[in-house]
Amino acid sequence: MKKICLTVIGLYILFLSAFSQSSNDSSAYKSKPLRLDEVDIVSSYYKQDGNHSAVTGGIGTEKVTDLSNGIELKFVAWDKTQHKHTLLAGLGLDHHTSASAAFVSKTGASKTDGSRIYPSLDWTVENENKGSSFGIGSYYSTEYNYKSIGADIHFSQKTKNKNGEFSAKAQAYFDKVTMIYPSEFIPAPVTTVTPSGTIIVTTASGRTSILTTGGISTTKGGEKHLPVSPRNTFTGSLSYSQIVNKRLQLAFMLDVVGQNGYLGLPFHRVYFSNGKDTIENLPSSRFKIPIGVRLNYFMGDNIILRTYYRYYMDDWGITSHTASLEVPIKITPFFSISPFYRYYQQTAAKYFAAYGMHNANEQYYTSNYSLSAFQSNFFGLGCRIAPPKGVFGWQDLNSLEIRYGHYSQTTDLVSDVISFELKFK
Repeated sequence: MKKICLTVIGLYILFLSAFSQSSNDSSAYKSKPLRLDEVDIVSSYYKQDGNHSAVTGGIGTEKVTDLSNGIELKFVAWDKTQHKHTLLAGLGLDHHTSASAAFVSKTGASKTDGSRIYPSLDWTVENENKGSSFGIGSYYSTEYNYKSIGADIHFSQKTKNKNGEFSAKAQAYFDKVTMIYPSEFIPAPVTTVTPSGTIIVTTASGRTSILTTGGISTTKGGEKHLPVSPRNTFTGSLSYSQIVNKRLQLAFMLDVVGQNGYLGLPFHRVYFSNGKDTIENLPSSRFKIPIGVRLNYFMGDNIILRTYYRYYMDDWGITSHTASLEVPIKITPFFSISPFYRYYQQTAAKYFAAYGMHNANEQYYTSNYSLSAFQSNFFGLGCRIAPPKGVFGWQDLNSLEIRYGHYSQTTDLVSDVISFELKFK
């Protein structure tokens, strides 16, 4: 983690030097060239444990660790028409290990760790006089068994008195899932003998080996050349925020989400009541509707109440409720703490059943406990410092925030996460 953080801090200094000439321009015109305005660096460590792994059919270890690092650069410019241009460039890198991944093969010899990299770009133009903005964004994510590309378009408009704002956003993600099957479901190699006596062995993964008197030669493929299956997600989001008075702010949010394609994972096992096993099978489409409301209340100058509620439903039979409260408390003008708590409850998907409880005649089935009925609690504390002369006396280091959270689920899943955020301005 230290090496990555030092690297991104070095990148920040490099960008700051490159754009310092532009930012010091004292031109009397509103038009200003693109300059680096802000840098956010986030690092987090996540650890979980449980005993309902989907890889082994709803039983077995759910141990996971994840180390995540990300950097976001914010560039700002103004054109001759006094429109503000904002460019956000982000890059994230995760490295995770999962004990349950070892049991994709019953020998316990499967890959147990992996890395994910996910760059992003977002460009927004804001007309500050009219209170409107328009932007587009793009995303990419890749890891050893999953690739995703996405794009969005977003728009916002403030009311005449600037106390209210309407926002709309449309997103699309196009994913490809590598079809990695449990070892017992990979068919045995097919052996063919040609009239000339050459032996050709073809595995289920598409690997073809030719056996001759000179040895073995591989003509194509390998275990990484497995077929892939598409998964598409389309989201439409609407929100409205309103400053009610000096102390109260409200926001309402609505999302409509549609998915199609391969929505399961081929290495998730299911065990039937007759003792036979297979891989999970889920519908090829899913429709989701989350509705949320956020309320912020300022209790004087030192305490803020941040509350949030969301109701969710989908056509797989899941309904859920989320309620959260965060209370930032300013201890000094430059130091604050933020205790937080989130409660979550959901019903089970109609395709879920525990280990050995599915009927072999069912059309769809899964033992993935993320689709089961459960309740969860997540609580923790954040600490933020933002001294006027910069953190540790470094003027450009505007703030430092550390957050810790503990999560527990009624399925016996538990996890802990700690994160660090550095903001440079």
